[in-house]
Amino acid sequence: MLKTDIPTTAIQTNLAAIFLSLELSRSTWLITSLSPGNGEKMSKHSVAAGNIVALIELFSKLQERSRARTGQTYPIITIQEAGLDGFWVHRSLEKQGIESHIVDAASIATPRRRRRVKTDRVDGEALLRVLLAFKRKEPRVCAMVRPISHEEEDRRRIGRERKALMVERVCHVNRIKGLLFSQGISDYEPLQKDRRQRLKELQTGDGQMLAQHMKAQIARELDRLELVMEQIKAVEDERDALIAEQSAETKPSPVMMLLGIKGVGAEFANILWSEGLFRPFDNRRQVAAYAGLAPTPWQSGSIDREQGVSKAGNPRLRTTLIQLAWLWLRHQPDSALAQWFRGRVEYNGGRMKKTTIVALARKLLVALWKYVTSGVIIDGAVIRAA
Repeated sequence: MLKTDIPTTAIQTNLAAIFLSLELSRSTWLITSLSPGNGEKMSKHSVAAGNIVALIELFSKLQERSRARTGQTYPIITIQEAGLDGFWVHRSLEKQGIESHIVDAASIATPRRRRRVKTDRVDGEALLRVLLAFKRKEPRVCAMVRPISHEEEDRRRIGRERKALMVERVCHVNRIKGLLFSQGISDYEPLQKDRRQRLKELQTGDGQMLAQHMKAQIARELDRLELVMEQIKAVEDERDALIAEQSAETKPSPVMMLLGIKGVGAEFANILWSEGLFRPFDNRRQVAAYAGLAPTPWQSGSIDREQGVSKAGNPRLRTTLIQLAWLWLRHQPDSALAQWFRGRVEYNGGRMKKTTIVALARKLLVALWKYVTSGVIIDGAVIRAA
């Protein structure tokens, strides 16, 4: 039996705070804690979902227990996953002077077994280990979410509500057209102003007047469609009023700077700013990654290929940029970005336009970010006078 002079010692963890992870669900919040003087054991606690008062009381009890064991008072550091609860729990904790962190769950390393254990207890312990590694400043252990202010979060409601209403409008229009197509009618446009009068005059493909119950059903669909159209108009009025407030400022706001670019309208400018460009970024890689437009190479040994963009960022911002990239080619044909696109497509023999437009969207996002933050004019772009 071999003997060594190297002493065997246990790994010691000197905790300077009470670390907690919050697993938030609709019914119960599971709290996993690691406190000084507790033998480095993780404890489990639970409170009713949404009961922030009970949560703060639990934190006070943990501090009292830790003080009784060690004779010292330790601060509390919490971590939770970004999810449906948004930022209200984080804001409530910060108001109480508690250090709170929100982590992107997709950035946490997990076992790659075919079947892995997935419970709230296991996830709570994993979150706690991630928090400890993050506070030790281990590199790339996770990606923490940057919380936004209440005002910035509320501003995003305008663009998101309009998007939902537009989808609902399309559903009503398609439903009306589908009902009429089953009767041999294909030239009816529900969005036209004379939709009510035309409905009374419609005849089926075999020359009969539209049946009574069919006409009543379509009339009710038109009622819902008109309500959605009124709501879209109200949301757009709120958006325009918000932009008008910024136009009255002496210093040009980022939204007004975006509106000055030919091809960028009020809706595009609002979404570009409220969904992404209002955030601080350190470099262009962060900008592209936030929109999910960063490349994802696959390299292992002799394998070296590109999987495309990550699609891990803000989907609304990414969709808007793809649409804006196509419009950019129409409204800014002499810009350097448009010339780069045409040259790349010509080099590929006219193919891979969809792939190239995604690359153009990434370049356009970086160029717009430089423009609104540093005032760097996009090469060759037409800027309208203020």
